[in-house]
Amino acid sequence: MGDHRTFKYGLFLLAGAAALGVSGNRRARRAALRGAGSMALASAACAATGASAAGPAATAAAFTAGVALESPRLGAVLAPVVAGVAAARSRNGSQGFGRVLTGVAVGAGVAGATCRWWPLYRDEPADTARPVIAVPALPAGRGLVLVVNGDAGGDTPAEVELRSLLPEADLRLCAAGDDLQTVFDRAVKDVLTDGGALGVAGGDGTVNTAATLAAENGLPLAVFPAGTLNHFAADLGLPTLASAAEAVEAGHGGAVDLGRVSGAGSHTYFLNTFSIGVYPELVRAREARESRLGKWPALCTGLVRVLAEGTPNEVTVDGKRRLVWLLFAGNSRYDPPGFAPSYRRSLDDGLLDLRIVDGSHPFARTRLVAAFLTGTLTRSRVYQATTATRIEIGGVGEEGDYSRDGEVSPASDELVVDKLARALTVYLPVPQ
Repeated sequence: MGDHRTFKYGLFLLAGAAALGVSGNRRARRAALRGAGSMALASAACAATGASAAGPAATAAAFTAGVALESPRLGAVLAPVVAGVAAARSRNGSQGFGRVLTGVAVGAGVAGATCRWWPLYRDEPADTARPVIAVPALPAGRGLVLVVNGDAGGDTPAEVELRSLLPEADLRLCAAGDDLQTVFDRAVKDVLTDGGALGVAGGDGTVNTAATLAAENGLPLAVFPAGTLNHFAADLGLPTLASAAEAVEAGHGGAVDLGRVSGAGSHTYFLNTFSIGVYPELVRAREARESRLGKWPALCTGLVRVLAEGTPNEVTVDGKRRLVWLLFAGNSRYDPPGFAPSYRRSLDDGLLDLRIVDGSHPFARTRLVAAFLTGTLTRSRVYQATTATRIEIGGVGEEGDYSRDGEVSPASDELVVDKLARALTVYLPVPQ
């Protein structure tokens, strides 16, 4: 009977998770995934320990607590579910209040435990992304040359919204078949001639192209989140097109660091991350599953697949020979530690966030997966994390490519990764 009731309650809660998941709200989707995952773990824990009678209370509490961790408001709305299940079970003569309370405690504990390997997302902008530099205030977007990286032909949803938000901006749609670099070069030339600011609406790779040109030409950059992940815009505190438009009209700005990769006499730049080894493959594997599973479950399955199929790279790091699964460098320090750096508390700390997975230890890949799954990665000998202002990497060209801001570039044999302090001027959110 207990298993049947747990199953019935589980179906009800999964329906709630599905409703949240298709709501279109990112916080609600994260809440749905954590709630459903917590519920599944709580149900498995009750079954494994023979405490199936506590299953309904445990699953209801796990789901509600998981949702509340990501969205306290949604958690408050769902709290009566736990109270109702607890009351219904305690009225059953075979289920005392103490046993029901134990189920609630187990469920809430399981939800809390997920934070150990599935950290909570931080929505706030980086603490130092605050207005400290004067940038042009552009009412209605007058003086803004805004490049929109659109889909094939016709108006994109981003373009339509931007024309409404900033009717006097010079919007330039880069459609399928257009050369993005050429569109940006013309936009930069016009801003240099007429004054104003350069704007970009697209994903992190497109923003990287715009940021490079803006920094090289001393132009302020307005970033509009119109890609899939929009990591840089999120850290700036600009989660929506409307918030970015408000910043442009108000003229609030600041300066952030740029990461730089030098090799064979040329330079490339990164706003977010640089990596060699299996990390680019891990990102692709995670993103292929993320829409279905959520970031952290997708990362777990992607990690197992990539490590099973990949091999470590032999390189030198600051002159020392290393066998590495991956080397990651973040533009400023990232949180949380591990394989899925998600946000930064500062965008101008002058540091590279270095994370290396060593492939020379016995059973390195097995120990790595075990440490990740148990939430002990930061204490594992195969994982190393530190900060630096500059690193020299040798032997990369023999192993293949490197990734920066999600874009793959061919590597020369010797690379230098360092920082350009406060090299990029950007529009920042209006203080509330």
